[in-house]
Amino acid sequence: MSHPFLFFLYKCLKQLFSFCLLVMEVAQCYLDGNADAVEFCMHEPYHNVLAAATYTLQEGDRPSRTGSISLFDVNANVGRFELFYRVETVGIFDHKWSPVVGNVGPMLAQADADGYLRVHGLECCSNGGDSLSLREIVGEKISSSMCLCVDWNPSTTSISVGLSDGSVSVVSFSESQIDVIQEWKAHDFELWAAAFDIHQPQLVYTGSDDCKFSCWDLRDGPSNLVFQNSKVHKMGVCCIAKSPRDPNILITGSYDEYLRLWDVRSISKPVNETSVCLGGGVWRVKHHPYVPGVVLAACMHNGFAVVKIDEEKGEVMETYTKHDSLAYGADWQRGNLSQKVKQYSSVVATCSFYDRLLQIWIPESSIVKRL
Repeated sequence: MSHPFLFFLYKCLKQLFSFCLLVMEVAQCYLDGNADAVEFCMHEPYHNVLAAATYTLQEGDRPSRTGSISLFDVNANVGRFELFYRVETVGIFDHKWSPVVGNVGPMLAQADADGYLRVHGLECCSNGGDSLSLREIVGEKISSSMCLCVDWNPSTTSISVGLSDGSVSVVSFSESQIDVIQEWKAHDFELWAAAFDIHQPQLVYTGSDDCKFSCWDLRDGPSNLVFQNSKVHKMGVCCIAKSPRDPNILITGSYDEYLRLWDVRSISKPVNETSVCLGGGVWRVKHHPYVPGVVLAACMHNGFAVVKIDEEKGEVMETYTKHDSLAYGADWQRGNLSQKVKQYSSVVATCSFYDRLLQIWIPESSIVKRL
């Protein structure tokens, strides 16, 4: 490569390629247990706070399920990724930050393998300074079964919990007290998804290993279904996510590897019968906080995918395969759109189970870079 221009072009392309890799891969670390859930805080000024949960089965004569919650300070704009708090727990299957409501501070609800529902508050450490920690507000055993999933209603006054015996519990939450207000047998097998309708919080959607996708109205008796679809999903239903912008649209993910788009006004079949095959069981889906129709999916044996959902179809925009184990946890980082650096809102956290890997990265898709 003796020609000066070609040599200059080679150097420019090499630098550009290195820059793209630097932007794409922000940071990574290995957790202290099998990683299964990650959640960015939705509250200002704590968008930088990432919670990562673990679940590890200790086998032997007396098996036990251990876990942890780790809090990280994440700012991709300046390359900051720091662990600042960790607490050991029992095994955690799922955890969720509370939605933003009035002056209520951020709270983290966790679904425990020992049948407990615990709620923590994010607070400044008692020794002063700017450091943060979690303080357990309340922890109650709500079932003899394992708690598998958890979701807040939009007002943070109640929490839905899916249980390993196929039941769903709806728990009221007020100050430092939780009470089971409804519990019913919703499915035949493990219940992996129990999500409030963010536009109609009297509705709860559930999905289970029995391949059924259901909706329940909390104003009625718990045995009265709004609908139940048992024909479309060929394997267990893993996740349910209502569109934050369109009150009629929601998404389901299944072990059968399909991401399905539904219109709740016509629930007999998905909007598109074929939906989107992601090449791995769809364990988690998260809507982009600002870009309509863009979702992040954890695809178990096939890494992670950024998917664009139109009115009647879906398209895989990007895949991320830098994990070597089951892709379980995934979330978008929120950001203040008034800031000059707006790509902050397209930072992603993902985690995988057996290799215990937590990754921070930025999608390369132009649709999430245009903010």
